[in-house]
Amino acid sequence: VEAEVAVLAGNVLLAFTFEHIAVSMVDVLLARVIRAVGELARSIRTEGLVVGQVVDICSKRLSDVGLEHLEFIPLHKTAALLEAVVVSGAILEGGSYEEVEMLRNFARYVGLLYQVVDDILDVTKSSQELGKIARKDLGGVW
Repeated sequence: VEAEVAVLAGNVLLAFTFEHIAVSMVDVLLARVIRAVGELARSIRTEGLVVGQVVDICSKRLSDVGLEHLEFIPLHKTAALLEAVVVSGAILEGGSYEEVEMLRNFARYVGLLYQVVDDILDVTKSSQELGKIARKDLGGVW
């Protein structure tokens, strides 16, 4: 039930994101809005969250994975979403191509770093210290 509620909550947040852009960005150049919406959509579909989640689920029973596999999952989940938010903000504010790409790389690495730190804390801290269930990621790739 917890996983199903999390999926529904994620769906609501995604819908809210697109609604917010449609309603709140009326004074922003249409080309920027369209480009930002494209970035957000890409981060969710097969280049982002969906493929990362599929690989994560399919990897739960694997005992031997390489670094490339380990990087793939958070880069296509946590990092992809952070990247989309950061890049969309830069696009909406009129950032240059170079500025957007620098922020894209920055956000990607921050997302990966966040996931690594979160996983280390998951096995080194208690549930009370974390404010969430500790060691729930043990047994999976991530």
